[in-house]
Amino acid sequence: MQTDAEWISTHALSLWALLLAIALLGADLLWRRAVKRREGIDPSARAILRPVTAIAVVMAAVLVSTAIALAVRREAGLTVFDAFLAGDLRDNMPPGVLRIVAMLTHVGDPIVVAVESALVFVFLLIRRYWYLATAWIVALVGTGLINQLLKNIFQRERPLHDHGFVVEHSFSFPSGHASGSMVFFGMLAYVLLVLTPPRLHRVVVVIATAFITVIGISRILLQVHYFSDVLAGYATGLAWLTLCVGSAEYLRIRRMTPHPVR
Repeated sequence: MQTDAEWISTHALSLWALLLAIALLGADLLWRRAVKRREGIDPSARAILRPVTAIAVVMAAVLVSTAIALAVRREAGLTVFDAFLAGDLRDNMPPGVLRIVAMLTHVGDPIVVAVESALVFVFLLIRRYWYLATAWIVALVGTGLINQLLKNIFQRERPLHDHGFVVEHSFSFPSGHASGSMVFFGMLAYVLLVLTPPRLHRVVVVIATAFITVIGISRILLQVHYFSDVLAGYATGLAWLTLCVGSAEYLRIRRMTPHPVR
C-alpha cells in the first residue's frame, strides 16, 4: 500500500495543476467578495486591506509558521513526511519535466527579484509615489533579512538530488523562493491595485497568485526544498506582506479621509 508521500510524488504534476487551479479560483472568489463588501463606500475610503483583517492574517500566519518551525526543530512527523516525499520525487520525476520546472523556478531567483525590485522602486520614485516606494523597499528588503535570519537559526540541510538542473548552497528552512515570491508578487499586486483602474484588478490578483503558487511548489518538485520549507516560506512571507500592505493602506486611507477605515 502506497504511503502518502509515495502517492503525492506519483501524482505530483496533477496535484501541482490542481493546487494552482484552487489558488486561482480562491483568489478570484476572495476578490469578488472584497469588491462586493466595498460597494457603496466612498472611493477615497476603500481600503484594499482593512486593519482588522490585516491583524488577523498576520496572527494566523505567524502561528502557522511557528508550528512548522517547532515541528522542524523537534524533527517531528512532518520532517519524516518531508524526507519520504523528497526521496520519492527524486525517484519518480522525469528529467524532461524537471528541466521545464527548473526554467519556471528561476523567475523567483534572488538576483531576478532584486533587479525587478530595483526597477519598480526607481519607477515609483520617478513618479513620486513616495509612500508606495517606501512600502515597497521596506517589504522587499525586510523579507530578505527575515529569511536569512531564519535560515541561520535553523541551519537545515537541503534534500539530496542529482538532477543538476538547480543547485543551491544555502540552508533550506524556510524557502526563500516561497517567501520572496509571496512578498514580491504580493507587493507588486498591491502597487498595481493602487495605481491601475478597477477593471484590471481581478487580473492582477489572479496573475500574482499564479506566480506565487508556481514558484513555491516548483521548489518541492525540484527537491531543493522540503515540503515544510515551502509552507514556512509562504507563512512567513504572508505575515510580512500583510503587515507591510496593511500599514501602507492604513496610512493611505488616513491621509485621504479624516476617519480611517477600521
